[in-house]
Amino acid sequence: MNSELLTQATACKKASAELMNITTDVKNRALEAMAQSLEDNADYIMRQNAIDMDNAKAKGITGALLDRLELNEKRIKDMAVGLRQIKDLPDPIGEVLSMWKRPNGLQIGKKRVPLGVVGIIYEARPNVTVDAIGLCLKTGNAVILRGGSEAINSNKAIVDVLTAKAYEEGIPQGSIQLIRDTSREIATQMMKLNDYIDVLIPRGGAGLIKSVVENATVPVIETGVGNCHVYIDEDCDMDMALEIVTNAKVNRPGVCNAAETLLVHKAIASKFLPPIAQRLRDHGVELRGCGETAAIIPDIIPATEDDWSAEYLDLIIAIKVVDGIQDAIDHINRYGSGHSEAIVTNSYSHSREFLDKVDAATVYVNASTRFTDGFEFGFGAEIGISTQKLHARGPMGLNELTTTKYIVLGNGQIR
Repeated sequence: MNSELLTQATACKKASAELMNITTDVKNRALEAMAQSLEDNADYIMRQNAIDMDNAKAKGITGALLDRLELNEKRIKDMAVGLRQIKDLPDPIGEVLSMWKRPNGLQIGKKRVPLGVVGIIYEARPNVTVDAIGLCLKTGNAVILRGGSEAINSNKAIVDVLTAKAYEEGIPQGSIQLIRDTSREIATQMMKLNDYIDVLIPRGGAGLIKSVVENATVPVIETGVGNCHVYIDEDCDMDMALEIVTNAKVNRPGVCNAAETLLVHKAIASKFLPPIAQRLRDHGVELRGCGETAAIIPDIIPATEDDWSAEYLDLIIAIKVVDGIQDAIDHINRYGSGHSEAIVTNSYSHSREFLDKVDAATVYVNASTRFTDGFEFGFGAEIGISTQKLHARGPMGLNELTTTKYIVLGNGQIR
């Protein structure tokens, strides 16, 4: 076991015992100071991010992956806004969810408590660093971060800026740890720190998540992979459908809530596919389609079986003509990743059928999949988007970073 990693894990575990009892006022003052510090140090953070960007470009990283890595004034401002939103949200720690009295006089209650130490392994998205720290501190959790090598300078700068203010405001020393060794060996060792880490959350591509799920002995919450679909129903507002599909695909193609597959009812395919194909191509999107799609858009790239399950994270979309809503639902439930799925329809019955039958963390009617996000859901930020069903599902905000314990009040009862 790497000695530096063990030292950090030990310090984090020790700090968590104190952090779980820190008052809401202390946590909120720290979050406000951290948000202000992000804004005050934006130039420094962007300079460090520029080093990461140059290194990434030298390695041949382009497009959406580079976009995930980049920080600018607006993105740093948004991160500060996220911290302030977290500050303004109710503190879930200590909330008594229910209380009841047994015939023997015992009062039994259930209340929220921190998870303890949260470990996060993630790729080149420095905004995750801010979100994770803010959410964990608000919920009384210590946090160990292991970001990707591409963002190491950005992450160092962010953590240094945030921890200085957090500790100054009364957050226990050691509560925030950044592993600065980005080797795979260290990540693998982190996955097995059962005595120190209570839960591990991977954020990144399918390869990273698969590696963590298969190798970790620490309990894992699986997040992130997004093979998201938009289904255009026979009865829909065509202008709305064009706007939703375009936004879902091109707004930020490198994120997990971007649409990867477009499903179109056969009754409107000949009317809808030409204009949406032109729109998407105007934005540089590569189109891959089934045979029925190719009959309408002859120069489309033929889709393969692999395309239906692909998370492109790029300006590529797969298009399939379906027989109807049940065919669309069957396709989604077979190939989808359980992330975010959308229907565009004017039919009330079809909208309810889609909501009821599609198996995903988030299901939309007449809205873009791009809204699956902690910030957009009013959580301030998110620790990740869980695509599993235990212990959390969908965008993970404050409540999802807590567990519960039973409190039992008696006056001498024995059994």
